[in-house]
Amino acid sequence: MEPGSTLWDQAARWYDALVGSHGTDYHRKILMPNASRLLGLKKGDQVLDLACGQGVFSRYLFKSRYEVVGLDASEELVAFARERSDKSIRFCVGDAGKTGVLKNETFSGAACILALQNMEKLDPVFRNVARWLEPGGRFVMVLTHPCFRIPRQTHWGWDGAKKMEYRRIDLYSTPTRIPILTPPFAKSKDFTWTYHRPLQSYFESLFRSGLCVDAMEEWQSHKESEPGKRARAENRARKEIPLFIAVRAVHKSSG
Repeated sequence: MEPGSTLWDQAARWYDALVGSHGTDYHRKILMPNASRLLGLKKGDQVLDLACGQGVFSRYLFKSRYEVVGLDASEELVAFARERSDKSIRFCVGDAGKTGVLKNETFSGAACILALQNMEKLDPVFRNVARWLEPGGRFVMVLTHPCFRIPRQTHWGWDGAKKMEYRRIDLYSTPTRIPILTPPFAKSKDFTWTYHRPLQSYFESLFRSGLCVDAMEEWQSHKESEPGKRARAENRARKEIPLFIAVRAVHKSSG
């Protein structure tokens, strides 16, 4: 996707208000600390924050004294990132799937948090990731769990007889492109896209691109329901049905 072509530039202010300078509660308590742990970097390593948005994870990584580069297709979001971040963090505008982006650069690690589902094609992105990684370098991708969290195709339900909260899945195996109406597009014909894919598609694309999965984790929500008749069932369902999935991959040549 070309910078701004998915309308993320126009939706940038809404997204920025949603995520903020420090990330959502999910970012702070689940996504960033766990993604950083999976990267397994050491002080001074150079790391790529892929689809960095307004730089929330880039700033988090920088605090651990890594050398950080952020890449995003939205000029508007990159502008927010530059305004709020230490000048030592280098932010670049570019399409993660284009040949030649960040040419001749390599990284000890790369991460993409909750953004691959907004990218139309995986193969060119993963090929670039394989090119960017140094020998032994790790790539960590985090997704809302594609088995259980598909916009308009998965829902919470309540079984009154069993007094159980359950997750209804209407679609999983079929790759699907889903329009998402985000401000200021809520009353227009413009929208951003989410691309649902089964897990098999991600694993196959990684392998085709020269990357082998060496770790996978499923992360549950940390939230708790307010006391009430359904609270116990709701809390149980949150612990049993993961909200996020994290996949780590290394280059095949790393052994």
